[in-house]
Amino acid sequence: MTAIIQTKNLTRIYQLDGEDINAVNAVTLDIPREKMTAIVGRSGSGKTTLLNLISGLDVPTNGEIWFDNDRLDTMSEQDKRLLRLNKIGFVFQSFGLLPLLDASENVGVPLRMRYMDQQERNSRVNEALDWVGLTQRVHHRPYELSGGEQQRVAIARALASRPQIIMADEPTGQLDTHTGYTIIALLRRLVNEQNITALIITHDPKVMQEADLVYHMSDGNLVESVWNTSNG
Repeated sequence: MTAIIQTKNLTRIYQLDGEDINAVNAVTLDIPREKMTAIVGRSGSGKTTLLNLISGLDVPTNGEIWFDNDRLDTMSEQDKRLLRLNKIGFVFQSFGLLPLLDASENVGVPLRMRYMDQQERNSRVNEALDWVGLTQRVHHRPYELSGGEQQRVAIARALASRPQIIMADEPTGQLDTHTGYTIIALLRRLVNEQNITALIITHDPKVMQEADLVYHMSDGNLVESVWNTSNG
């Protein structure tokens, strides 16, 4: 099984009041291609810092990051920006939708940033919104949508770019249990039907049950990795 992302002795040290804080401490891991991987741990365990590092949003103190066989940690900021734009879809706990844009316009934002022509952009937006079941809500603004619908718009926005991987930071964190389960099932379908890799930062035990691979972090250290064989 090949990995889309690999880290080798990845370390991120912050300075706080003259003291070194090892937010991520010599973490070596593989994110398998076309699987759902969860990174779990208590608040402050380093999991969000790790996500920021492997997406190129933060710079490691030491170690290596490989994305699809390219060395990410030595890339220029411009190359990292293009990688995020073309190969990574992001889903956030707070949805990250622009309040004055309707659902279709929000989904189209990353495609506009890629200067995609209008016909192709509209086709991808409609396809993505249809895939998440929101064809009847395309002209609704975020305040007119439920939390679950907003998160589905965010997933559609990530999907429309046809990324290699979707990175989700606590995607069920602001949702009730039933709605959260719907979002998890949607991410699971992305992996199974669209062959997209999913990497999820979470506290949600239901995500851990659905994930193919679960990494546990504590105090910046990777302490355990568990494969869920029931998901194949």
